[in-house]
Amino acid sequence: MDTHAWEEKDGWLHKLFTFDTFTEALSFVNRVGDIAEKMQHHPDIRLQNYNEVVIKSTTHDSGNMVTDKDRTLTQAIDTLFE
Repeated sequence: MDTHAWEEKDGWLHKLFTFDTFTEALSFVNRVGDIAEKMQHHPDIRLQNYNEVVIKSTTHDSGNMVTDKDRTLTQAIDTLFE
């Protein structure tokens, strides 16, 4: 598994997560979905190249700006990845 730092660009926080297998990547996507649902803050999630997950987060009701909601969510996602 590999990861990069969260980057802020154009009102979004985004990060690439890389896994060894498709199954690991898909499991991660589902666990992120569970966290997002509990927090009622839903990021964009893309599974690509069979083992990479790209996550992007912004706060739509704040005019597509990064807010504390996004930072809290990304911290929770990082904890999940560890």
